[in-house]
Amino acid sequence: MAKIVFMGTPAFAVPSLRALLAAQTVVGVVTQPDRPAGRGQRLQASPVKAVAEAAGIPVYQPPSLRKPATIVPLQVWEPEVIVVVAFGQILRPHVLNLPPHGCLNVHASLLPRWRGAAPIQHAILAGDEVSGVSLMQLDEGMDTGPVYVRAPLPLWPDETAASLHDRLAELGAELLAAHLDDILAGRLAAQPQDDALATYAPMIKKEAGHIDWRRDAVELDRHVRAMTPWPGAYTTWQGAHLKILAARPLREGLPAGAPGRVVAAGSEVIALASAGGLALDALQLAGKRAMSAHEFVLGRPDFIGGVLGMAVPRA
Repeated sequence: MAKIVFMGTPAFAVPSLRALLAAQTVVGVVTQPDRPAGRGQRLQASPVKAVAEAAGIPVYQPPSLRKPATIVPLQVWEPEVIVVVAFGQILRPHVLNLPPHGCLNVHASLLPRWRGAAPIQHAILAGDEVSGVSLMQLDEGMDTGPVYVRAPLPLWPDETAASLHDRLAELGAELLAAHLDDILAGRLAAQPQDDALATYAPMIKKEAGHIDWRRDAVELDRHVRAMTPWPGAYTTWQGAHLKILAARPLREGLPAGAPGRVVAAGSEVIALASAGGLALDALQLAGKRAMSAHEFVLGRPDFIGGVLGMAVPRA
């Protein structure tokens, strides 16, 4: 078995690390430094660190790997290959060229589609019917290296970023476990990507969650699902921050009204869009608990007839 260093940070990387721990020799783990989290802003270890420490694997947490001197601990581990899954840093040549087999990456898209930091959210925003995972060789570009193998995954009609995240994380681990030995043995060759087909998935920022009711209901439905769980799709009502936790697109049989107007149709609470509307299933007003739209209206009957998004809230 090859000596492997694993680089990863969030929950998405955990299934891949577990797959390596079960079948390979992981000599060290590199992950991001502990970050403040929660109301108390206490330092919290990354999900990858927690798994590594539980398995008794040495952990290295450099703020950056930009300078060649920062890779000394990796040199001590003498890895034959580095496996990278959502590590959170761009790797420079002194890292990429350290192990004889280079650095392999599990990426949450069918490359060259959705290169970048947020492929899961952008796949849902774009209305893609299929996503997937690519196992690739890292180079100095942004997800531009040659690809060993891809595994497609059809999206569910109600797919959220949360559900797709979890399914792709498991698929990535399966892909890695199935093909790593063949890659290291030279039985599987990587093929260059077609740059002409590349699309990009830039990082999602908090303000991206803001809902523009002037858009089509189908687009708004994708937006809500792509922003679940973070940063969350949100709007304003009577000057307060209102999260739309779950919704469904409706296209026909709706009352007339301006985008953002809240109407009732049968048992549905609907926010109108430029075309169609969103049936609101679950809401959360700032400082309040999450609740169904029916429960929300019972306590706030003036919600019906109100207009959402009269002002863009500060992120």
